[in-house]
Amino acid sequence: MSTSSLLRNSIAGERLVHVMAAHSPLSAQLAEEAGFDGIWASGFELSALYGLADVSLISMTQHLDMVRAMADQIALPIVADVDTGFGNAINVIHVVRQYERAGAAALVIEDKTFPKVTSLAVGGRQELLGIEEFQGKVEAACHTRRDPAFMVIARNEALIAGLGEAEALKRAAAYEEAGADMILIHSKKRTPDEIESFVRAWKGRIPIVIVPTAYPDMNAERIAALGKIRMVIYGNHAIRAAVTAMQSVFARIRADGGIHNVNKDIVPVQEIFRLQKMDAIEQQEARFLR
Repeated sequence: MSTSSLLRNSIAGERLVHVMAAHSPLSAQLAEEAGFDGIWASGFELSALYGLADVSLISMTQHLDMVRAMADQIALPIVADVDTGFGNAINVIHVVRQYERAGAAALVIEDKTFPKVTSLAVGGRQELLGIEEFQGKVEAACHTRRDPAFMVIARNEALIAGLGEAEALKRAAAYEEAGADMILIHSKKRTPDEIESFVRAWKGRIPIVIVPTAYPDMNAERIAALGKIRMVIYGNHAIRAAVTAMQSVFARIRADGGIHNVNKDIVPVQEIFRLQKMDAIEQQEARFLR
């Protein structure tokens, strides 16, 4: 079974699909070991890894290469965050071909103009495409996929742009009509009220995806009560956890004048060897090096 079929079957079931952000094969491996159902190949996290703002500075090649590298190391479905699709509907055709070949199980395209500004930026520019133009992008993506199980998820930024629930519902219905498999509805409110109201009002047939970064009180129990959400994406927690850990360890080393105290609180080198599959390398060397 392809990872696309695996993801689609999971969405069709009753269980909520939990997807963790990753920015590298290593972080994807750790998410897989932790028991998540899928990986969010996050543009925000990859931008941060390069020390860049999430404003369409990362190229498609950089992001695609990372998706391919993740797919080489894990068996989980990968949901690729392709922002605005790196251009218009013609660009989206190329994007779908390349990401499907690279091993992604689904991609998320958002209805912002290019270049975009990350959704949670305070006072950030949030400009949306016209509905018909974005429908063309969704239709192009659906028409291009080779595996019918490959999922096209339309990300609806109307609430982020402050356009209100009625506009968000109108756009969601239009994107469903264009062939989207799911609607990702996003919000930067600090409580889940706006999202819950949208979900209750949604009359479409396709399920909903949420990214509760700004409203962390939206846990699995609260999501289940709404009944229409089938996927939750933890959108930037891998990079935030990595930064938290590195800032703490680096500060302790400087304060202590060495690694003698912090060494006992971080994983041993042997754990990195395990993640690198050094045991397999040793077996191959024993068999093949003459």
